[in-house]
Amino acid sequence: MTYRNAVENDLKSVAVLFDAYRVFYNKETDVKSAVTFLSERLKYRDSEIFVAENEKGQLAGFVQLYPLFSSTRMEKLWLLNDLFVTPDFRGQGVSVKLIETAKNLVRETRACGMFLETSKSNIVGNKLYPKTGFKLNEDSNYYEWNNC
Repeated sequence: MTYRNAVENDLKSVAVLFDAYRVFYNKETDVKSAVTFLSERLKYRDSEIFVAENEKGQLAGFVQLYPLFSSTRMEKLWLLNDLFVTPDFRGQGVSVKLIETAKNLVRETRACGMFLETSKSNIVGNKLYPKTGFKLNEDSNYYEWNNC
């Protein structure tokens, strides 16, 4: 398995994975909009997308991170926003390697860390993240305001 940055030629394959990821979170399927959204991320370089590619050239999964800044730390951070591995490749350590690839980005950009959010019902993710070094922050409340 190869872990690398997504490129323009990966767009349609990543969009299919991204759509499956969104469906997992109870969103309607919309591959066309996924292509548009991801194309903009690549074009404007406002996120980092890494893919796992097998020896046959199939994409097994992806991780997408967004840059943020912490005012209190006065440092850059990364938001691990999306992580998805296709069912055929689950249980093979692909998600762990994608997280390690994300950690390398944190190190390479001299960021102070990375954080993520997942639903309480994501049993697999809630077992995976502590196993890869993430710690549950029980000292903070998560609030949300939506305008869409």
